[in-house]
Amino acid sequence: MLRLDHLAVSCTTVAEGADWVQAVLGLPLVAGGKHPHMGTHNRLLRLGDLYLEVIAIDPGAPAPAGPRWFDLDHFDGPPRLTNWVAACDDLDAVLAMAPAGAGRAVDLARGDLRWRMAVPEDGRLPFDGAFPGLIQWQGIHPAQRLPDSGARLLRLDLAHPDADALRAALTGLDDARVVVTAGPVGLRAQIDTPAGARWM
Repeated sequence: MLRLDHLAVSCTTVAEGADWVQAVLGLPLVAGGKHPHMGTHNRLLRLGDLYLEVIAIDPGAPAPAGPRWFDLDHFDGPPRLTNWVAACDDLDAVLAMAPAGAGRAVDLARGDLRWRMAVPEDGRLPFDGAFPGLIQWQGIHPAQRLPDSGARLLRLDLAHPDADALRAALTGLDDARVVVTAGPVGLRAQIDTPAGARWM
């Protein structure tokens, strides 16, 4: 069984990404942390039961041994929603049924946070990034310690030319907020904020 866990906004720098999210949603982000295994860092915004992550390559970190997650090694252009992550209770079992290229399980930690993440060998998630990154938290979930922003995810639109195959790959996800449509590859999220609903 999969659960919507968080959204990922990729950017060239976390400052640029945080400014873009604040301009779109009217809400400031809070400090996140560094991911030494991937050479990335982030800032965060709680969305009720999940969170939004602004993520970029950390210029002060050594390059990782392999490709970075979310295909950040090839990211360019303005900040935008590029990926989403789904949580599960048994990552190995979910990976056994996931599409080819979903990744291999890697044990990760930051401070007292512990999790396992499926990291694709080439950094690219299936269905051109419309398939989620897969995660299994071990203990504390980051959203539990973030301040409540008053924002909530209303809808996550996943567009892909092979929408039927993507729907089939997501049969373990039971969340009415996730909508799969046929079309050019793209992700959009509708978020309810204290100032009204906004798309990003």
